[in-house]
Amino acid sequence: AESDRDEHFVRQLCLEHRVTLHTVHFNTEQEAKERHISIEMAARELRYAWFEKTREACSAAVIAVAHHQDDSVETLLLNLIRGTGINGLRGIRPRNGHIVRPLLCLDRKEIVGYLESIGQAYVTDSTNLQDEYTRNKIRLNLLPMMQEINPSVKESILKTAEHLDDAASIYNIGIEEAKLRVKTPEGISIGALRQEAAPETVLFEILHPLGFNAAQVRDICRTLDGQPGKVFATPGWRVIKDRGSLLIEPVQEAVKPLLEIKEHPYTPDFMIPRNKATACFDADKLQHPLSLRLCRQGDSFVPFGMKGRKKVSDYLTDRKFSLLRKERQWVLCCGDDIIWLVGE
Repeated sequence: AESDRDEHFVRQLCLEHRVTLHTVHFNTEQEAKERHISIEMAARELRYAWFEKTREACSAAVIAVAHHQDDSVETLLLNLIRGTGINGLRGIRPRNGHIVRPLLCLDRKEIVGYLESIGQAYVTDSTNLQDEYTRNKIRLNLLPMMQEINPSVKESILKTAEHLDDAASIYNIGIEEAKLRVKTPEGISIGALRQEAAPETVLFEILHPLGFNAAQVRDICRTLDGQPGKVFATPGWRVIKDRGSLLIEPVQEAVKPLLEIKEHPYTPDFMIPRNKATACFDADKLQHPLSLRLCRQGDSFVPFGMKGRKKVSDYLTDRKFSLLRKERQWVLCCGDDIIWLVGE
């Protein structure tokens, strides 16, 4: 396989120059499938996580990677095509935490030209020469067309990225201050968001790291005046339009509470525990087995001390529960009847 050829080449090069080599193999397809992300993204995240683990094990100060000017130009154009905020138009940063990129001052031709001038062999990933991937289409098709219009287009793009980098530094300070003003424990205050000079931009910067794209953020902004209940989702997160707020939560399985049943003989001095996690019933009136489930639309029950029935949703609304809190409401049932709203 080509990857085996590449590993062999690097191994021989390291032996020749007496450089310690660390290798690892990943199942990128499985990682991408489990996390609902592209194979390219899965490979990148696995690589960088392993780089950091290796850096710590070696007590190294930094990790040097070989991105060059062309990579920076391609990244900027790729982000522009996909839809991004100002931070996506800054190009690749020379330093990001422990990651340094010493070759960003050179383009691909300069690097290859130097290798050829000293007689150093090198290998090329054949997938870089195919236009199946979006980045390769930019490299092989889009950039050559842009260079026909402006032969110095790469330099122009990088210069623009420098200006945007400076602007983004100021922009990010304003965004962080705005986040503090609009965020709540469960999500975002719609009222506070409306007070911002650019609500959609603030919302984008909050939601984009969670996988929401510009089109989704625009759709969410259009629902701010709408009825509660609208849901927007990515593979890992969802946003729910509630009364006066946007609720944000990770997509996860509901955790079923542990149900423990104990019998206590009734005596005149028996005291019902004043604990919301505990409920007491007349054992003679119960039909087993009892069942524990999440509440459903249309559920109703007879509140303690009342004769008539009440919808669970109305009760939870009266308690001013958010939509997220309502979704997580468990009920204990005896047959088809709800006998307890767990925790209430």
